[in-house]
Amino acid sequence: MTLSALPASSSGMNRNVVIAGSVVLLHVAALWALQAGLLRQAVEIVVPVEVLSQFIEPPAPKVVPPPPAPPVPVQRPVVRAAKPVPAPAPQPVAIQDPTPAPAAPTGVLTPQPPAPPITVPVAAAPAAPPAPPKVEMPSSDAAYLDNPKANYPPLSKRLGEQGKVIVRVYIGADGTPQKAELRKSSGYTRLDNSALDYVMKCRYVPGKVNGVAQAMWHEAPVNFILE
Repeated sequence: MTLSALPASSSGMNRNVVIAGSVVLLHVAALWALQAGLLRQAVEIVVPVEVLSQFIEPPAPKVVPPPPAPPVPVQRPVVRAAKPVPAPAPQPVAIQDPTPAPAAPTGVLTPQPPAPPITVPVAAAPAAPPAPPKVEMPSSDAAYLDNPKANYPPLSKRLGEQGKVIVRVYIGADGTPQKAELRKSSGYTRLDNSALDYVMKCRYVPGKVNGVAQAMWHEAPVNFILE
């Protein structure tokens, strides 16, 4: 179908439709082209910038050390000059007048009483040690005892036996012998036995301590001598 065959009214309407559709298509194409081009450029520009910002990090800032502290000024002691001290003004001195005043009372010195003598306690003299007890040994020499002589064994006389025997005898407080033992032998048994019998038959003056009779040991010598 051709345009020439259409009637005049319908051809004018189709022309307007075509023109309007063309205008709309042009606007749509322009918008699409504009949007497509701008988006691509934006993608090309923005994406590399973001990628580069991720891989390329800015260098770390350099740490600048702090400046050294200024030196502390040394305070020097301030020496102050000593102020001169003025010399003290002379003071008036009182001069004693040797002449006493006419109405001056005369002092009287009263002697103080002498100090009492100091008594030093005298230590008591140490007590004298007690005197040792007075001991009197027993004895058989008293005349009032009337003791017999020792028996000289006849056989010893014939054999010429003689010597000195010492007998240790225990004498009671009443002067009687309690027991006897041989202290020193004469060398002969007969003479020793005769001496032991003799001292047991004698009587004795008992021994005394401070005048009190007490029993004690006594050594009695017995001599056997041939005449």
